[in-house]
Amino acid sequence: MPAYFLVDIRKIEDAALMDAYRARVRPVVEKFGGRYLVIGGPFEVVEGNYQPVYPVLLEFPSMSEARRWYESDEYRELKQMRLEATIGNGVFMAGVGSGS
Repeated sequence: MPAYFLVDIRKIEDAALMDAYRARVRPVVEKFGGRYLVIGGPFEVVEGNYQPVYPVLLEFPSMSEARRWYESDEYRELKQMRLEATIGNGVFMAGVGSGS
């Protein structure tokens, strides 16, 4: 069953560091079977008061693959770069399996 990682970048504190992160992260995501579904906008809030700023949604084949990516040696330095460069929120979400 697929799994998702949603990060909403609320503020960029270090643009140069974030640019360096962006230049290197895609191959690491793809190595773990991940793919980008959403990068930024446009978006439209139709219910509630959630105000995304810059949402990024990744899909992985499974929660275990998503966690392997997030905790991997390959992503460790990049994750630290993103965390230092931005203020945001990150969430793992389990997808619905076929037939559910």
